[in-house]
Amino acid sequence: MVAERARRVEISGIRRMFESAPPNSINLGLGEPDFDPPPEVIAALCQAVRTGGNHYGPSAGLSALRDQIAARYTDRDPRTVRENVIVTASGSEGLMTTALTLYDPGDEVLVPNPGFVLYGPHARLAGAVPVPYPLLEKRQYQPDLNALERLVTPKTRAIVVNSPSNPTGSLLPESTVERIVEFADRHHLAIVSDEVYEEIVYEGRFSSFWGKYDRTVVVNSFSKTFAVTGWRLGFLVAAKPLAIELNKIHYHIMACPPTPAQTAILAGFEAGNAATRAMVREFKARRSLLLRLLRTIPGVTLVPPAGAFYAFPKVDWGLTATEAATAILARGVITTPGDAFGSLGASHLRLSFAASREKLRLGLGIIRAFAEERVDR
Repeated sequence: MVAERARRVEISGIRRMFESAPPNSINLGLGEPDFDPPPEVIAALCQAVRTGGNHYGPSAGLSALRDQIAARYTDRDPRTVRENVIVTASGSEGLMTTALTLYDPGDEVLVPNPGFVLYGPHARLAGAVPVPYPLLEKRQYQPDLNALERLVTPKTRAIVVNSPSNPTGSLLPESTVERIVEFADRHHLAIVSDEVYEEIVYEGRFSSFWGKYDRTVVVNSFSKTFAVTGWRLGFLVAAKPLAIELNKIHYHIMACPPTPAQTAILAGFEAGNAATRAMVREFKARRSLLLRLLRTIPGVTLVPPAGAFYAFPKVDWGLTATEAATAILARGVITTPGDAFGSLGASHLRLSFAASREKLRLGLGIIRAFAEERVDR
């Protein structure tokens, strides 16, 4: 016997493919950098563990780390201080905390389609109703403000945005950010802005929602920028009154974020971002390789990703996305079916280029052979 809320959500399509994969599969499915954390970060973690830093800390996170995060956001809003920041156990926990803080049963929440797999389920777990808004390939996966207007009702409580986007890699320009802020303000909506990939940009310039609108919650993470996905550490940034409410829910989810990992991330801040810049340079080279290889595969079209480390090609092989991903998985390559991210991903696959160039070549070669067989039928 399980609660209704458990029956209303499904296992992530990302996890389903990953956990069904044959041994030694080439992983182009998970969004996980294949880098080690910077040496300063590793050393600080070990030092913290060895010198007694293994106990509970403040619910909202270590003060020194919150100060560093706040300082990072002062160029967007000079008023940003420690009290605006909550350290969370990953961006995912930050998203869940935000959903449980903002959404009441019966509320409607605008979520991107295609969009990250957690936005809709988190709304449902809070008793709210996710309302997908379209991100169309023909619009370069940019939101249509007219479509958003048509979806708003008196029950609409919030809009979730994600830039750079997982899964499409699209980036919201400053002009679009400003239009979404105006839209949210006019309809008295909260903005939940997932900015986890903000430092991984190849074309254009990242524009944050922080400092533009008081009813904004920024969700971010250290997983990608410090290559510590397994450490599960992220953060929220919100107006002080809202941060107090977020921290109450956050406490009841997990009491406090892990202390040694926070100490290590603090050392990463103090060491600077050279390691992150080097990682992004490599991602950019892999992106170029991936785009070149995808152009050789029949039945594939692609809007080049401007950020993050995903490509979201549309495939015309006479199969659904799940059928294609399953067939490719049987050949030893993990991809993610696009319909895991919403109905508008039904003809797409998500490919992660957070994998080595060698694995990209091998994996795309297998996918090309599969595509050629399908097209030649």
